[in-house]
Amino acid sequence: MRIVRRTAFALVILAAVGGARARAQAALLMEEPYGFFGALNPTGHNAIYFNRICAETPVKLRRCAPGEMGVVIARYQGIEGYDWVAIPLVPYLYAVDHPADVPAHVNRQMVDQLRSLYHEKHLMNLPGPEVPPGNLVRGGWTQLVGAAYERRIFAFRFNTTPEQDDALIARLNDSKNRTQFDLLFSNCADFARVILNSYFPHAFRRSIFPDAGMTTPKQITYKLVRYGRKHPDLGLQVFEIPQVPGYRRLSHANKSIDESFVTTIYAIPITILNPYVTGALLVDYVVRGEYHLIPKHPDVLGPESLSALTLTGVTVQNSGVAGVRVPGAVSGTGATQVAAETLCGPTQAKTMQ
Repeated sequence: MRIVRRTAFALVILAAVGGARARAQAALLMEEPYGFFGALNPTGHNAIYFNRICAETPVKLRRCAPGEMGVVIARYQGIEGYDWVAIPLVPYLYAVDHPADVPAHVNRQMVDQLRSLYHEKHLMNLPGPEVPPGNLVRGGWTQLVGAAYERRIFAFRFNTTPEQDDALIARLNDSKNRTQFDLLFSNCADFARVILNSYFPHAFRRSIFPDAGMTTPKQITYKLVRYGRKHPDLGLQVFEIPQVPGYRRLSHANKSIDESFVTTIYAIPITILNPYVTGALLVDYVVRGEYHLIPKHPDVLGPESLSALTLTGVTVQNSGVAGVRVPGAVSGTGATQVAAETLCGPTQAKTMQ
């Protein structure tokens, strides 16, 4: 009888562990704008991290092997005509292969050197002619690595299934992967919108308010937060990945078109196209104001604590999406459970408790 009970108990434990391992995870990255162009167009950048999708090459995906940390996939401009590129998580953030190699403070020379070394080791095999490093006007390979030297990033992590991830791998590998970039209607946030709709059909659409029919990183993130509130099994969790100090001035908060309207030259082209839309955006901003997606005290991830994004079955308590003020809704409270430059253009970390 004892043997039977022990066997049954062992089977239950194995089933629970197997169920935890079967769960995959992803994170929508909302990246703050920075620099001169970011001041003109303060909407920021979107990318998506997958902990069980890895890169056979920067433009071909596969399932991760044990010990691999997954990739960040995003739409880019100026990468030899490719629409999307996949970069492993640590290099994407810090331009190095191992978290222990990330410097605590950097200058321009160090960042350039780290990026160049990574490019020579891993990006020379990017299919096609050599991709240029890029400049202020046109993007290049430098935008693929070292994102955390440029700006602060917020990761909105959510649960996926292996079947969903396999379907995405097949879909992207079978696609032509030729550039579709357009700043207004086919940007990085549009790419994130399409990918998220493949996981959560019809949940992510363009909005007249607050984005005048365009797609922005903040609006896509807001819709993921709203979807997560309605679907607790999504396990939505918010993390902050700080900007590594020293290279640039600190990046600044993402804005919607409404918010950008009151501080930038967005009003000029919108007014030329349709003055009624301009008036409506202004009224919408005055009536609703800005909405906040980031909790007051999110869990902060440094290079050595990225496991919160890569490991399943870990539970961390924070304020989650508590206090998020959404248009037309009352702010919520509570905790969530762990089970997530410009518009797609060219502090020290606090260890998790």
